[in-house]
Amino acid sequence: MPTIHLDTPIRRDGQTIAVIELRKPAAGELRGLSMLALLQMDVDAIATLLPRISTPTVSKPEALQMDPADLLAVGVEVAGFLQQKAETTAYPPQ
Repeated sequence: MPTIHLDTPIRRDGQTIAVIELRKPAAGELRGLSMLALLQMDVDAIATLLPRISTPTVSKPEALQMDPADLLAVGVEVAGFLQQKAETTAYPPQ
């Protein structure tokens, strides 16, 4: 599971969330979302999906208050989840 280290931690009820883990969503968890919107890193689409795939769970209002750099990091991981394995290995990092 990819781990996102937040530049700006989320504050919740006296707790600080500095790291979240994301798991690849199942098709059913994409209900009501456009995969194109997720690939375009649409803020609302990412904020809707994040509570479904994050540990600890990040609520939609919390996602909408995240630092833009942190939300972008989540979006990059989500976009990667939507690619087939063959696509992700076709262009290895340089």
